[in-house]
Amino acid sequence: MPRIPYADIAKASPEVQKLYGRLNSPLNIYRMLAHADTAMYGYLKMGNALLFKAALDPVLRELAILRVGHLCQAPYEVHQHENISRQLGMAEVKLQALQEGPGAPAFDELERLVLTFTDEVGREVRASAQPRAALQARFSTRQIAELVLTVGFYQMTCAFLENMGVELEPPGTLDRPMDVLAETAKARPS
Repeated sequence: MPRIPYADIAKASPEVQKLYGRLNSPLNIYRMLAHADTAMYGYLKMGNALLFKAALDPVLRELAILRVGHLCQAPYEVHQHENISRQLGMAEVKLQALQEGPGAPAFDELERLVLTFTDEVGREVRASAQPRAALQARFSTRQIAELVLTVGFYQMTCAFLENMGVELEPPGTLDRPMDVLAETAKARPS
């Protein structure tokens, strides 16, 4: 149950109404985000950059996002990104193993590294030298920056979702956005 009512888009500022009208789907997060009138555009722009324009592998990105969702105990975030991950071809065993964390046998070496880094940034803010050095040996500086920003952005998103009490949408609401993600992302085999 929402902790505050969803925004009435008809009563929102003209800028929010225009922005909301351009969205593919009436997600509850957007309805709640409309309360943050001047922040909504920047939030959506940052999210789109991380999801659609990043150099970070989409499967690794989704592993990080889902791990943040589990660490923050944010079921809305986990649910939405499990759907995205499935469309990217992520195996169910990996989706289940994310609850356990980086040590789960379902993950390969690179996935384990990304999850270890995500856990450390998510819990301690600053990752320790070992995962940071290992990432620097495998990733470009852009990919490392995007991973850090992804972890931070989705921690903020989880805090927003959980403090506002954003509810899951009815089944079928997300079909189109998930298809768009699946078509535009470059999935690697899981």
